[in-house]
Amino acid sequence: MFARKLSRLGAISMLGAAVALTGCSQGTSGSGGSTSQPNNTPAATVSASTKAPAASANKTPIKIGLLASKTGALESYGKQTERGFQLGIEYATKGTKEIGGRPIEIIIEDTETKPDVAVQKATKLLEKDKVDLLVGSSSSGDTLAVLPLAEEYKKVMIVEPAVADSITGANWNKYIFRTARNSSQDAVAGAAAIAKKGVKIATFAPDSSFGRDGIAAFKVAALKLGATIISEQYADPKATDYTANIQKVLSAKPDYLFVVWAGANSPWKQFQDMKVQQQGIKISTGAPDIAALKTMNDLIGMEGFSVYYHTLPQNDINKWLVDEHKKRFNNEVPDLFTPGGMSAAIAAVEALKKTNGDSSSDKLIPAMEGMSFDTPKGKMTFRKEDHQALQPMYAVRLEKKDGFDYPIPVLIREMTADETVPPIQNKK
Repeated sequence: MFARKLSRLGAISMLGAAVALTGCSQGTSGSGGSTSQPNNTPAATVSASTKAPAASANKTPIKIGLLASKTGALESYGKQTERGFQLGIEYATKGTKEIGGRPIEIIIEDTETKPDVAVQKATKLLEKDKVDLLVGSSSSGDTLAVLPLAEEYKKVMIVEPAVADSITGANWNKYIFRTARNSSQDAVAGAAAIAKKGVKIATFAPDSSFGRDGIAAFKVAALKLGATIISEQYADPKATDYTANIQKVLSAKPDYLFVVWAGANSPWKQFQDMKVQQQGIKISTGAPDIAALKTMNDLIGMEGFSVYYHTLPQNDINKWLVDEHKKRFNNEVPDLFTPGGMSAAIAAVEALKKTNGDSSSDKLIPAMEGMSFDTPKGKMTFRKEDHQALQPMYAVRLEKKDGFDYPIPVLIREMTADETVPPIQNKK
């Protein structure tokens, strides 16, 4: 392992002191927001199963390394996660940003939405900054590249918001916990909205681990409900023209086109230009972030599912998140992945409280396995077998509302964590 460490240090040497200083300087501030103590934090900030321990004499900072796409195709996701994480640490510690008297230091690194850069930055966090645990990242590809480092350095990594099934499946190791939902949870929710006996479905997704895992999981759920998958289209996520893929969908003549997509270069406008719906094909998908919703005005009336929209969960934590986010970020509401960042922070704080501030993996792993904790989406539970967080999802319909330039996801019903349980896929 020592040789591997030296190799990686050589690989990151060109990052230089400037990168190291940048990571450290970002560690204690959010994206333009105040970090004052929240006077309106509800009394029941965290689950009742844990209580803050008495202050310890140990004042050594607890260092958390946050990997996020601050640049690249998923830059907006990284921004949302970072904001949510900063707010979550503040909320879960009632503004003190301490656990057992130990201050929490957050060191943020930009993966640039590139797996090789993600490995370099994670290595820097683990070797130079000596972080106690990792959180991230925005891209499934980036996250999959970093997973082996968590095992090698024996550090817990909380995955947020990457969703590829393989993260808690084939590529999982015992140091990995995920607050983000996985592709199978999306698939169960998506299939429930459209799949039944006799229905013909085509699928469309980026040719990536995110896209292929998402469609694979959807197929399993849809086939169980009696539907038939008649065409699978995987498009280059960097492309801007999907004519060939869409033409194959049109030729297959499905009843539904189920779409898995994230990030830039979304296909929605081209679906409209090629008149997919006018040819009798209904489009179904997960409601995306607000920027992508603004491209979906021709999909008003579509029924699908949502991971989060700020009006969907009805609980005190989500209310606090919405109110504080508006105050600090120019009246902006939290977006798709903001509550995930907050959930990851709450999970980290809850676990560290259970260990009285002991950040060693030998203490954290048993504390986190089976742990339930309250989040903006409601209660989450880390499943012991694969450390995947079981969580609610939302069946929604896109509707036009006065004062909005995009269709709003309106709740049809909340799907409980029990309804969206994904299969255990790690085979360990």
